[in-house]
Amino acid sequence: MNDRIRSITTKSGDEGRTRLFSGEEVSKDSVRTEACGDLDELVSTLGVARSLARHEVVRAGVEDLQRRLFLAGAELATTLEQVDRLEARIGAEHLEDLDRKREAIEGHIPWPGGFVIPGATPAAAHLDLARAVARRLERRVVGLCEAGELNNDLLRAWMNRLSDYLWLLARWEEREE
Repeated sequence: MNDRIRSITTKSGDEGRTRLFSGEEVSKDSVRTEACGDLDELVSTLGVARSLARHEVVRAGVEDLQRRLFLAGAELATTLEQVDRLEARIGAEHLEDLDRKREAIEGHIPWPGGFVIPGATPAAAHLDLARAVARRLERRVVGLCEAGELNNDLLRAWMNRLSDYLWLLARWEEREE
């Protein structure tokens, strides 16, 4: 553990303010902070899904998404003025990788004849919940882009494709049901 961190409680947020990854202080109610909270919820929901998944392709896919979401989270928690300081950002290679994975799964699942009612398996239910959280996060990302606080069209596209991929992973988990 980092020797500098002695307690999870900083007491600096007691006044409704928090620090971004890039160091700036913002309200805990800001759109940027809301996006970071949605991302945290998504990563955690994916953790539950991964722990319940029966198929290695789903477990591996979810863990990869969790790692990529930390990369996206760093950008969400960094102002435009500081974004060049990030070592990496969601880019074309991440979008292409997600598209490849999506296409690989699409041909191997039976397509439902109508709307899907979540809950056929515990893992699929949590993947569907993660998909809903991902869509909320995508709306926050779009809001940050439209407000001029985020400038990464590839991140926005990646977030859009993410919910599609999660839907496919959920259907993969349901294949034998």
